[in-house]
Formats: sequence, C-alpha cells, structure tokens
Amino acid sequence: MIDAIGLQLFSIRPTMDTAENIRMSFRRIREMGYTYAHTAGCAIPYEEFGRIAREEGIEICGTHEDFGLMLRDPDEAMRIHELLGTRLMGIGGFHATDPDEVSRFIEQANTIASNVRPHGFKFTYHNHSHEFIRLKNGKTVMDMLAEGLDPDGTSFVLDTYWVQHGGGDVRHWIEKLAGRIDILHLKDMGRDDNGPYITEIGNGNLWWEGILAAAQKAGVKYYVVEQDSWPGDPFDSVRQSAEYLRANFMN
Repeated sequence: MIDAIGLQLFSIRPTMDTAENIRMSFRRIREMGYTYAHTAGCAIPYEEFGRIAREEGIEICGTHEDFGLMLRDPDEAMRIHELLGTRLMGIGGFHATDPDEVSRFIEQANTIASNVRPHGFKFTYHNHSHEFIRLKNGKTVMDMLAEGLDPDGTSFVLDTYWVQHGGGDVRHWIEKLAGRIDILHLKDMGRDDNGPYITEIGNGNLWWEGILAAAQKAGVKYYVVEQDSWPGDPFDSVRQSAEYLRANFMN
C-alpha cells in the first residue's frame, strides 16, 4: 500500500501562473489528498513558490529545472532547490539520436552529480518514449543512461506511460532500476482508433497492482500522478486519479 501521493504540476499548468492561482491550486490538490508535488518550472520567485507550498501543506519532492544552470552554476542551482525544499534536482528529458551525444550528456549529468552530491542533492532524469529507440550501437538511450549515470549521485523519474509507449515493460524497468528511482510518475495509457493516449489512473490499460507492487519492492520514494492532457478540466482528471489510488492502493 502507498502512504502518500503527489502531483506533477504540469498536470494543472493552466493555473500555475500567478501567486494567487498557485496557492489556490495547492489548496485544491491538498483537499484531493495530494501531499507533495513535482515542479515543471516556477512562474513566480522560487522563495515565494516554496513558501506558498509549505503554507498549503504541499512538500516539493523534486523539480524539472534548467540543466544548463545546474552544469554552469551548481551553487545557484542548489540554492534554488533549498528555497523550494527539495534535494532532487532534475530535468524532463533530452533527445539524442547518436550514441556520442548520449555519452556527452551522461558525462555532463555525472559532473552535476559530483558537484551536488557532497551537499546531499541528486540529479534526476525523467524519461519519455524516444529513449527506447535503438541507436546505431545497438543500445537504447535508456540502456546507456542506466549503464552510465552515477547510481549514487543520480536517480530516475521513471514515467509509466512513456515506458509502455516506447515498447518497454514497466515492471522490468522498475526492477532493473531498483534503488535508483526516487520518483515514479504514475500515468495511465488508454487506446482508441487513433492510438494510445494519456488518461486518468484506473481508466487505462496499465496493470497498477503489478506496477505498484514492483515499485514498493524497488524502493520508490515518491508516487507522483502526471497527466499531460485532459478531456476537460484538469482538476477533474487529477481528482479521478487521486480517488482511484486512495480507494485501491492507500492505507
């Protein structure tokens, strides 16, 4: 069973634009049962963003932030994350089609990790489905990331939908990255005549019993709902996901 759930704030991005709307959004998701959040950038100063989150009972569990800043000025990147109240500093992904590009990225990510790890921070990487395209060296980007990223100074934000969309097996990747997934993005996949689409947790075809059992065994720390698009009001969608998880997988 899961003790708590969080929300990727990209899921409610239309209302994450002003201090007033951000406070209202935090208050609404807290009422739904979300107790932590994963950022997708901050539209207001970091100090104010972090303060509002704390006042509304929301822990910031991680970020999607500026890779260049982390590489160029790790002290400033750590200062920003301290204002938000999280030690997990990450990016939403990158796209490469050449193994040399991937190797350069891994080297840069490990440089960030080596700079921030002594201060208790980690660099996190969030996948999409293009990381599962096989490159000319016979490996996928995900293979190279799993092999090359420093397991002590980095961790993965594994996204269930995008693993499935890329042709991977969600539970296999959770098991493969056991101990290296601080944040798991919970995102369901539906299917119609136009192909796969993102939908509310419990409304799609992913086998959540198996996925969440594997995640708990693998030591996942944060379970974060994310929905990139919605059929109507995004708050209705994230409410449905919270209700499904609370009814089926929470104490």
